[in-house]
Amino acid sequence: MIKKSPDNTSQVYDICITGGGLAGLSLAIQCNRAGYSTLLIEKEKYPFHRVCGEYISLESWNFLEELGVPLSDMQLPHITELLVTSPNGNAIRQTLPLGGFGISRYALDHQLSQIAMKEQVLLEEGTKVTDIEFRENLFVITTTKGIFRSKVAAGCFGKRSNLDLRWKRPFSKTKTNKLNNYLAVKYHVLISSRPHEIALHNFKNGYCGISEIEDGKNCLCYLTSGTNLALHGFDIRKMEEKVLMRNPFLKKIFSDATFLYDNPLTISQISFDRKSQVENHVLLIGDAAGMITPLCGNGMSMALHGSKIAFSEISSFLNGLIDRYELETQYAQQWESAFSQRLRTGRLLQSFFGSPLLTNMMVYALKPLPKVMSLLIRQTHGAPF
Repeated sequence: MIKKSPDNTSQVYDICITGGGLAGLSLAIQCNRAGYSTLLIEKEKYPFHRVCGEYISLESWNFLEELGVPLSDMQLPHITELLVTSPNGNAIRQTLPLGGFGISRYALDHQLSQIAMKEQVLLEEGTKVTDIEFRENLFVITTTKGIFRSKVAAGCFGKRSNLDLRWKRPFSKTKTNKLNNYLAVKYHVLISSRPHEIALHNFKNGYCGISEIEDGKNCLCYLTSGTNLALHGFDIRKMEEKVLMRNPFLKKIFSDATFLYDNPLTISQISFDRKSQVENHVLLIGDAAGMITPLCGNGMSMALHGSKIAFSEISSFLNGLIDRYELETQYAQQWESAFSQRLRTGRLLQSFFGSPLLTNMMVYALKPLPKVMSLLIRQTHGAPF
């Protein structure tokens, strides 16, 4: 039974969460189970697709099962090997130190939303948050369905939001540069592939990841610069033909695959610039707090782990063990401790990819050095949490 919104908007919730992706859903379930009145606001209606590479490192497996997702019963592909190719077709394979599994966001978010509803989290779907203000030690959340109030507010609204612009977050005002002008494109495809492999195929000004998810499907998701698209008349198909398919691996994939979407899912103006973890006293979690480059394949685990870090601090605050200043500073410090090294490594690796010359050189140089490549992979992954 889903709780309905009360007519009396003067009710004060313990926590209001904006954004029902992995971070928002997992935080809502944790808070509700601990007995805190929890409001989760999502602008879409479940289930729905998201632009996202759909590989999750095994560091998140136990946490997701603790939340109630029956991963062990879902016959998901376990991914143990990485394939990296350069634009000229040079390739290198490497065993993943920890490994991961494949599952679509459509399936995973739906599972988590069903758990949240079953446990009677107050879930407002199809509702857009237009502002969050901090007044007299409470948050006032303005939405398309009215105004809500809470003691704690968490922002789990993804890569780019109207709230980022409204709050004038520094990264949203930065002039176009090599870290903030990206376009992501995602398909689900049917193709003959190695089920235990995640592949990273590079092309000029971008890279494409492909790995198996549930039901024998593959997620194909690539990132490229906005400039790359503009140079091809903002025609995605033309760009794929003229740029991506110059990599022989990608040419075979795009030629042989059965595409399951009529049109791809896209998102633009993606930024990998540094972000704050707290804004206007709102705790930011997942991509809202900072994005790891998709070539590292670990953004979903960071979102899930971030929710666990946030929950611990929120619980201490709501129980009166710490004040708001300590809540904000301790959350930011723990977030930095857990993820800052991953982000730095991701930005470093990204500087080599997208350039045909540098990518070709890097793949060639790493081929005889599997231990070095394994070390780089470890720098973008964490331990089970």
